[in-house]
Amino acid sequence: MGKSGKKISVFSIVNGLIFIILCLIIIIPLWKILVDSFDLKTAYGMKLWPETFGLDGYKLVFSNPTLYRPLLISVITTVCGTIIALMLSTFGAYVLIQWDMPGRNLFANMLLFTMIFNGGMIPTYLVLRSLHLTDTLLVVILFPALNVYNLVLMRNFFEGIPASLFESATLDGCSPMQTFIRIVLPMSKAALASIGLMFAVTYWNDYTHYKLYIMNSDLYNFQMKLRGMIMGSDLPTASGNATENTIKNAAIIVVIIPFMILYPMLQKYFVKGVNIGAVKE
Repeated sequence: MGKSGKKISVFSIVNGLIFIILCLIIIIPLWKILVDSFDLKTAYGMKLWPETFGLDGYKLVFSNPTLYRPLLISVITTVCGTIIALMLSTFGAYVLIQWDMPGRNLFANMLLFTMIFNGGMIPTYLVLRSLHLTDTLLVVILFPALNVYNLVLMRNFFEGIPASLFESATLDGCSPMQTFIRIVLPMSKAALASIGLMFAVTYWNDYTHYKLYIMNSDLYNFQMKLRGMIMGSDLPTASGNATENTIKNAAIIVVIIPFMILYPMLQKYFVKGVNIGAVKE
């Protein structure tokens, strides 16, 4: 019996057990990596606490040029790419809701067409190379920024803004750009937060674009470096009391921690943003 006097159903018990099992499946590997990142003694198997506690692994990640340079590249590309991607998505979405714009449906259909068909990997590479974008950080910033799916989500959100607000702004003498800045953007915090988070995760975890379009290892991001460390082909030289295992696990925690902090901060916006365009009045 619950506090309200209602019987606890078998369905609720099963749901609770499944939830506990899933939590353990997720938490146990993370806990192992966290413990090993502080443990200066190389060991295998599951440990609840570090045998020899130390921060040498994290110090090496932020002091070794072969590690902090890729980390810095990841931070720069994530921040710059997310800002540029949001600008392209919001401006593009705002253009597509201008009902009196000639050719609006044609442009919208052309964008939607690219979601189904594309030129393929090799033609895309040849185009990017002809534009002199390959082997530069511009290719890993600009290429993921052109995301039609997120643009369509933003357009659907803008379409949900009451038309009366646009009419009022026009009557008050606002230009389309003033309407966009003073009315549309302030009302789009949930959409900007959720779509911005999607872009940030994409840039931070990007591996494919670096593998395909970047040949200079000095331009690799932290994900590329981390893969080399996991595969054992690009392990940094251990220094101090840190072992290779400690450094590897510390690098994994450094990759995970930024979005473990961001998700709770943006959760209230993200929950609203996941329903963008789902309900029309």
